Amino acid sequence: MTSPKDDPVREFFSIGDVCELTELKPHVLRYWESQFKILSPAKNRSGNRVYSRREVEFVLLVKHLLYTEKYTLDGARQKIDEHRKGGGVRPAARVGLDSETVQLLEQDLKAILAILEAPDRPER
Repeated sequence: MTSPKDDPVREFFSIGDVCELTELKPHVLRYWESQFKILSPAKNRSGNRVYSRREVEFVLLVKHLLYTEKYTLDGARQKIDEHRKGGGVRPAARVGLDSETVQLLEQDLKAILAILEAPDRPER
């Protein structure tokens, strides 16, 4: 089975896909929908949320602002409004995506280092 990370040309994502990509819980995404007007995924015939690529980028921006930059919800809304007025929501979302990528790489490197430094690892 392929994950959403394996399919770079996808334009639409289910809430499960977005949760996997962003490492967020569904209830967090649903709550953010109520807090950020710009985040309003369409619903398919079954009533399930369908996120566009732009909305996924926006979720990553919100995550970056709240979890990395430590903004409050009000502060994140104000920051996003500043970006929108300056026409820079998409570049700001890319910063969030870049930050997420760096954090994932850092986690992977730490895991590799732990394996390499394990005391029971046989020497070559």
